[in-house]
Amino acid sequence: MTTPQSNEKHLWVSWDEYHRLIERLALKVHESGWKFDMVLCLARGGVRPGDVFSRIFDVPLAILSTSSYREDKGTTQGDLDIAKYMTMTKGPLSGKILLVDDLADSGVTLIKVMQHLKDNFEGVTEVKSAVIWTKGSSAFRPDYQMEELPHNPWIHQPFEDYDGLRPHQLAAWIKKGESSN
Repeated sequence: MTTPQSNEKHLWVSWDEYHRLIERLALKVHESGWKFDMVLCLARGGVRPGDVFSRIFDVPLAILSTSSYREDKGTTQGDLDIAKYMTMTKGPLSGKILLVDDLADSGVTLIKVMQHLKDNFEGVTEVKSAVIWTKGSSAFRPDYQMEELPHNPWIHQPFEDYDGLRPHQLAAWIKKGESSN
């Protein structure tokens, strides 16, 4: 399936491009020389990049669920919810943390999560952030980013195809995918 043409209002990202951007972002963090103890990714958009970072840097992965895009099929930002608990494999969140998400849109989520970490996790000594995209409208400036998007396009990420897919549609979806290969 071909990816539509991007413009100032829409950025279309293929799976291959998405993975290359995550890898290039990881390289940028590595080349900075900053060492961290754990990756904290924001679910849902930061889960895939966070998983890749955790594997490449061989550090534990923590997941914090946040949600602000629930209205109009996930296209309208609402109030931000931050989960009461975080998922991680060992010990409390502590040390140097790399906070990973897919993008800084308005920046509100990343600003509030940074404050949440400062207010609730005294063992955290330093937090830096990494995102694939930063929109021009973002009030948050990450420590690491791959692309600055001054025109604030809607980013069509490859996994969005699953947003409208329901279990009863899977057989037809898989068959369609196999016939296009």
